[in-house]
Formats: sequence, C-alpha cells, structure tokens
Amino acid sequence: MTDNSTLRLAVFDLDNTLADTAHRQHFLERKPRDWDGFFAAAPQDPPITEGIALVLECAKECEIRYLTGRPERCRRDTLDWLAAHGLPEGRVYMRRNDDRRPARRTKLEILRRLARTREIRVLVDDDELVCQDAEQAGFTVVRARWTAPSAALKVAQEQEGRT
Repeated sequence: MTDNSTLRLAVFDLDNTLADTAHRQHFLERKPRDWDGFFAAAPQDPPITEGIALVLECAKECEIRYLTGRPERCRRDTLDWLAAHGLPEGRVYMRRNDDRRPARRTKLEILRRLARTREIRVLVDDDELVCQDAEQAGFTVVRARWTAPSAALKVAQEQEGRT
C-alpha cells in the first residue's frame, strides 16, 4: 500500500466544477428559494466532462480532496454521486448545516488548514470570488469555467452562505 501522506493535494469544488447543476437552478430562482429541492436534486447532476478529466489527471500525482459549499446534510448523496461517477476517493469537506458564511470565507479557511500540513498543488473551483481569495492567499487556482454562470447560485454562495 502506498503512503499518500507525502503526496501534494489537489482540491476540487463540486457544483459546476465536477457536477452540472443547471437542471436544478430553477429552485434558486423562486422566492423564497427552495433549498431542500435544490439539494434533493443533486444526485441527478450530470458529470462535467472537463472537470472529471482534470480530477482523474490530477489523481495520478496528487491526493484528491473535495471542498464544497454543500451542507453536511448532503454528505451521503454527495459520496454516492462521487462513487457513481468513478471519481477518485478523497476526503470531502462540507459546511456545517448552520454555517451561512460566504463560500469564499469557508473554503479559504479549510484551504489554509490543509496547507498547514500538506502542500496544495491546485484548487479547482468555479466561484470567481473563491478563486480570487485563494490566489491572494498564495494558492494555485484553476478556474472551472466550463458551465454557464448562474446569478442565483452566485447570490446563494456569497450573500446567503448556502452552497
């Protein structure tokens, strides 16, 4: 068995980086937003070819970590989705169910914690603000620009702290 504790980490976001959320955006365009519906539909997310190819390529040289703004209550569905699409095993970091801080704050906090003991080779994320803050903190970033941006999701990430 290989000891992965010395491998660098490649950290991947899920929504709109590996999983295409377009089919469930309508839940966020309602007033009030239907968060239960939005997250309940996540198991049906189609995989994003570009993101999947990149995570598989990175897994050849790095240990994979998944960093998502999804709440902890979505863990089982998330793990099942990753396995169903043949993605590399890796620890999944999720926000607490009651954590409503912006994604840029929660994700950067986790990245910094990981970087205390391991080298992070790359963060792959679709959220421009997360990417900007990570770069300013010295992390190498790949912007996942392979899906159409969602205004509703951006508000959810930054103002409502929901994903």
